[in-house]
Amino acid sequence: MRPTFRAVLLFALAIPVALLPVFLSARWTAAWIAWLGLAVLAIGVDAVLALPARRLRVIGRAPGTMFVGEAADLELTIDPSGARRPALVEALVETEGDLAPPPRRRAALAGEPVTLHLPLVARRRGTHRVAGVALRWTGPLGLVERRTTRASSLEVSVLPDIRPVRAAAMRFFMNREFVAGTNVERFLGDGSEFESLREYARGMDPRAIDWKASARHRKLYADEYRAERDHQVVLSIDTGRLMREPLGGLARVDHAIHAALLLGYVALRTGDRVGLHAFDERPRLFLPPMGGVDAFARFQAAAAGLRETTAESNFTLGLLDLATRLRRRSLVVVLTDFVDSVTAGLMLDNVARLVRRHLVVFVALRDPELDAIKDARPDGTLGLYRAVTAADLLRERSVVLRKLERMGVRVVDAAPADVAAGLLSTYLHARRRELVG
Repeated sequence: MRPTFRAVLLFALAIPVALLPVFLSARWTAAWIAWLGLAVLAIGVDAVLALPARRLRVIGRAPGTMFVGEAADLELTIDPSGARRPALVEALVETEGDLAPPPRRRAALAGEPVTLHLPLVARRRGTHRVAGVALRWTGPLGLVERRTTRASSLEVSVLPDIRPVRAAAMRFFMNREFVAGTNVERFLGDGSEFESLREYARGMDPRAIDWKASARHRKLYADEYRAERDHQVVLSIDTGRLMREPLGGLARVDHAIHAALLLGYVALRTGDRVGLHAFDERPRLFLPPMGGVDAFARFQAAAAGLRETTAESNFTLGLLDLATRLRRRSLVVVLTDFVDSVTAGLMLDNVARLVRRHLVVFVALRDPELDAIKDARPDGTLGLYRAVTAADLLRERSVVLRKLERMGVRVVDAAPADVAAGLLSTYLHARRRELVG
């Protein structure tokens, strides 16, 4: 319990009343004492009439799961337990982890329970907790403020948002070149696995003519092939310090996970096997490549459990660990980031070792703000300095990416909104060209 600003103002007004006996007459002393007495009495009455803290019950209901970057409703029911004294209660929810604290809300109580709907926004993946609810209200005269805190044990599991993944995958599978579900995928003239024998028609590749079958049927027949299935696709996600940085409202690692989920879903649906690898200062996770659409649930759960750290990424330990685990040639997708060409030196050396045995796709998230700063018209010295710095960073970035391409690495350098499409396009190109098998 504490006095409000109105109570302080009430006592402050007693100061000019106290000066009346000094400047006018001693008879005004009684008026000053009466003023103070009435002020104390009013505060006491307000404290007695205020809603007792023991009467308040708080019931919270939070969603069991939510997606990163999504807002969900936290239902907060404040029950005065039948107390008829009206009160305007202000509620403030305290959160732990990376749940953005919801704004303060007020509820007018008049004997009946009131339910507030507060928005919870998850900024990172993981399990987060609503720690408690702080309540404050005043008495009917507004002279005394009461406060109380109710502890809470509500937990919310924050998962990667797979709805865009499924939507993008459905658009992909609606393409005429693909058959829905897990049916055979056909690319005429490409691939290495025999699919069927059909009568030769003008326009077909003459190299596909099966001369033995043609001799038996006394007609020209050609072999039809499909893209090879059962490739190994391994997604290696950097969870180090640089991947904690926000980009477009989400951490870079969350954008990387979304792109990895999309590629993993498509690869599983087309018959390939998908594995997951994560590292920062040391290897953190390795999920062996698995096949079948049912494996996506396990893949998603493993991705949801990834935790970005403040440690510097050790590409030597991370990529060497991955290389020792892979027994066959695979499509390795490395999702990471770098600052300049100097700090990227060790990364280049280790990617060069990996590309000797595997097809490597390097995914870097491009910051659109750097391009905007570089292209903006400088506004003063500070603006010019920012533009020059952004141009230097982009130039060093392009130097590193060109080195990767000269090594034979497929590079996807795109903004967060385009990185998933770029990665999927690179994967399909590698599959059509049989670059993995």
